[in-house]
Amino acid sequence: MRVSKAVIAAAAASTASAQRPSNTSICDYYTTALLKENTADNQYTLLTLVVNTVVIGNYTMPNVGIKVPGILAPGMVNGTEVNLLPYFDGELASSNRGGDKGVAINFLDGGGAAPLMKNMPAEDNTSMQYFLLTHLYQFFGSLLGCSQQGMPGFDAFTGHGSMYEVHKFMALNPYELTYFIQQVGMAAASFGVAEADVTAVGAALTSLFTYRCAPPTTVIPAQGPLLQSICIDGACPISPNATCDQYQPVMVPTNATTNATATSPGSIGTATSSGSSMTGTSTSSPSTMPTAGAVANGLSLAAVVGGIAAFLI
Repeated sequence: MRVSKAVIAAAAASTASAQRPSNTSICDYYTTALLKENTADNQYTLLTLVVNTVVIGNYTMPNVGIKVPGILAPGMVNGTEVNLLPYFDGELASSNRGGDKGVAINFLDGGGAAPLMKNMPAEDNTSMQYFLLTHLYQFFGSLLGCSQQGMPGFDAFTGHGSMYEVHKFMALNPYELTYFIQQVGMAAASFGVAEADVTAVGAALTSLFTYRCAPPTTVIPAQGPLLQSICIDGACPISPNATCDQYQPVMVPTNATTNATATSPGSIGTATSSGSSMTGTSTSSPSTMPTAGAVANGLSLAAVVGGIAAFLI
């Protein structure tokens, strides 16, 4: 879709000054502000731009000058080195395929960063990378309240409902989860999202996924309450309503002994490993963290309009 610069300039100006109604979701409001029509296709475009930046870092121009490395790049958190790439490229046997231990899966088999830089999930629609990225779009679409999701052009989230089950063989620690959330926040900020809004998203993701032994919680409304804790390592903060008996002992993933090959998607841990790899921790206390629904109705993407629009033209 091509949008005139005059229309985009007007949309950016009105969005920056307007107050989003409390009964309008983030996704709906800003899709309309940027692309005029709140369609499934336009919502999908918005989510694609933001999620691809989270994964590979800055690839759109212009942006507000914030350097986003992306979750596939190594980083440092509180003096501790973090490298999430082995969870994606098949180096670690960390994916849950329904057995009693993790298996190695290459989630970068659809062209790696190249198709993402073209605003695509992968070079094809059969690779593990395709399913990983499209599930990410779907997951965040649901989190941010896209009302057109489920219509032709933007599928409803079809990943495994329990993020704990998806990630339980990864044994992620607080540093890795912090890096996840940092990249989400930086990606949003690179498009001009206000600090308060970035904080709101981080707090919601934290409350859902980063407290050890958390009780079943609803993330996707259609799926109901399920175990969602991703941070199950002993160093992770414990939930104030801990139900540790529902979680299995932590299993540290091993290095794969052979090159990982892409396997057919559809079972536990296929594409949703990516979806929840967008989560992280913060220093917010559980009592002050908004729910996913609160974020869907509370996040502002006002300043993202200009950068996205320029990329689409």
